Amino acid sequence: MRRLRRLLPPTLVLLALLGAWELYVDVGGVDPLILPAPHEVAKSLYTDRALLWSNFLVTAREVLLGALVAMAFGLVLAVAIHFSRALRASVYPLIVASQAVPIVILAPILAFWLGFGIGPKLVVIALVSFFSIVVTTLSGLAAVDPDLIKLMQTFDATRLRTFRHVELPAALPGLFTGTKIAVAVSVIGAVFAEWNGSNSGLGYIVLQSLPQLLAAREIAAVVILALFAIALFGLLTLAERMAVPWAYQPRGESTQ
Repeated sequence: MRRLRRLLPPTLVLLALLGAWELYVDVGGVDPLILPAPHEVAKSLYTDRALLWSNFLVTAREVLLGALVAMAFGLVLAVAIHFSRALRASVYPLIVASQAVPIVILAPILAFWLGFGIGPKLVVIALVSFFSIVVTTLSGLAAVDPDLIKLMQTFDATRLRTFRHVELPAALPGLFTGTKIAVAVSVIGAVFAEWNGSNSGLGYIVLQSLPQLLAAREIAAVVILALFAIALFGLLTLAERMAVPWAYQPRGESTQ
């Protein structure tokens, strides 16, 4: 019952938005060739299910692999910056600047360098996604209780041992937060990547549907991408609850 109560508000909001969308199209507020009604999108989800499913598998593979690359790369960068003041001063500003480079400009260059396989797509997804992981992980590492660091020093713990037993566990909630942001953004990165030299994937379906005025199919592909991002976000939230249960512990309540 508690879960049903939690699902009720977003379900009602979603139904209200779909109803308003349907009404807006039906009363002639917009050309259906540009914005189809929700029932047309639902129809496309069914009639084009084979096409959408086969291309979803391509995009899902790219997103999952790209998110893994982003998580590994972001974690390594965050740890390196945490350990080195020189890297923080020299590399961190470049990491921030990298997010100002439009992916639509970078993607064709990567395709030229790396070809038209999955390689450039993974690079695009990782570049779009890794920044949030670096920032939130660094924040977690910086938020470690100084008294715990002093306690480890009292026991003559090495720098690596202190990091392993104190700093890394404290940074895990930040790492999960950044990764949850990253998986949502990685879906957008996959679409951009598939717009350059790809012949499959939901991003390719969106690109091909635009000039053919297949707006219902285009939005159906976007709906699948949105549902996929929600599913990944939910799975990561579940993994976070299992890996760092203390982050969800109510204040004042014992972990015992």
